[in-house]
Amino acid sequence: MRVFDTKVQHLKYKVLREVARQAWAGTLLQNMLDIPKKIVPGRVPTMRCCVYKERAILAERVKIAMGGDPENPNIIEVIDIACDECPAAGYSVTDSCRGCLAHRCEDVCKRGAISFDHNYVAHIDKTKCIECGQCAKVCPYTAIVNRKRPCQNACKIKAIAIRKDGAADIDNSKCIACGACVYQCPFGAIMDKSFIINVIDMIQKSQNNTKYKVYAVIAPSISSQFTYAKLGQVVTGIKELGFHTVVEAALGADMVAAAESRELAEKGFLTSSCCPGFVAYIKKTFPALVPNISHNLSPMATIAKWIKSREPDCKIIFIGPCTAKKAEVQLESVKPYIDAAITFEELQALIDSRDIDLTQLEEGVLDNASYFGRIFARSGGLSDAVAQALKEQSIDFDLKACACDGIEECRMALLKKSKNLLDANFIEGMACVGGCIGGAGCLTHGEKNKTQVDKYGKEAMEKTITSAIRILEI
Repeated sequence: MRVFDTKVQHLKYKVLREVARQAWAGTLLQNMLDIPKKIVPGRVPTMRCCVYKERAILAERVKIAMGGDPENPNIIEVIDIACDECPAAGYSVTDSCRGCLAHRCEDVCKRGAISFDHNYVAHIDKTKCIECGQCAKVCPYTAIVNRKRPCQNACKIKAIAIRKDGAADIDNSKCIACGACVYQCPFGAIMDKSFIINVIDMIQKSQNNTKYKVYAVIAPSISSQFTYAKLGQVVTGIKELGFHTVVEAALGADMVAAAESRELAEKGFLTSSCCPGFVAYIKKTFPALVPNISHNLSPMATIAKWIKSREPDCKIIFIGPCTAKKAEVQLESVKPYIDAAITFEELQALIDSRDIDLTQLEEGVLDNASYFGRIFARSGGLSDAVAQALKEQSIDFDLKACACDGIEECRMALLKKSKNLLDANFIEGMACVGGCIGGAGCLTHGEKNKTQVDKYGKEAMEKTITSAIRILEI
């Protein structure tokens, strides 16, 4: 077993690994129904009521691992049958209720949703309750609490509601595909669609066509993952899978920092365009600020565009921590350059599906980008890079950056800016707390990841953004 933060991640990984194994062998369609039985044998105890329900849920996980519901445009999907163990969400009366004489909760409820039993204990009629919370505010014992499910707590943009049948429901008009709910759901009832079999198909076709190459563009946050092996061994492992070359997305970050600094100086105010979750949030919630979004593509798409300008027939796969990147790949502005995106979780499953032991491999070299391109992986890194790019290009501009760590900070900064209350001319938005190192597709999460990214940045052979970009001109 590899080191994952949670057992839910490990279960998800096992499904992805088995799907990948069958895809490599060309037997996925014939054997997909057997995968749940393989993961949960008949006599193995499960957390569900019975092994049969566990397998039924696993069958749904297999479908999502194979691309999910084609009718649902969202990258994030709910497995309804797995979403039935959480307590009912909303306001409820706890055993702290003393059955007092005041009955303030009853008096304040305009819907008549509160009644009392023969023991004078309050009860809330869910069919009448509108979740206003007034009863909780007036209760002298704080006996009425608002219970939210983990997915609802994780979703800071309030894109998740609970249906009458008890299952979570995602509002696609609000969802930014950040995957916070995916990582926080303790039952793994919410998953991100996988395109792992598409990646395998591209690799296999490339092996039968010498003119057809598959490139891997890897996010700099990879430096904080795969802690059981060295980064150079991970690079070699990716090539062992059949990828022709491994390129740093951080090199695209260098290109973006240089271009974005010029655009910022020209326009006077920008919001960053690197995080697809942040960009989607602006478009859905603060449409008036859309013209201020940087016109630069993300680092992923920028370096991919450069590669395809030289090898139009190649295929490019992005590997990173981000579920929202899977949605970004589907955008018309990005689709020509990136052919698929997978997460670090999926990369681990791919590696193990081929029985590759990273610890036994020689170390490959990854030295394309600068320190500043690599620190895009953590909150504040983009702002530092833009400041450096302004300096290197001798652009006279007084940068006032606001680095937002997580979507809640993004919301506050955007709200203030929309009301002319924010003294900043550049908003760096990261939907995940910590930045990319906190992405839902990471193997591990935590503060130590920031240290690893900074260390990785300092190991860069190119010390300036300008010198890194010059590599592309050779």
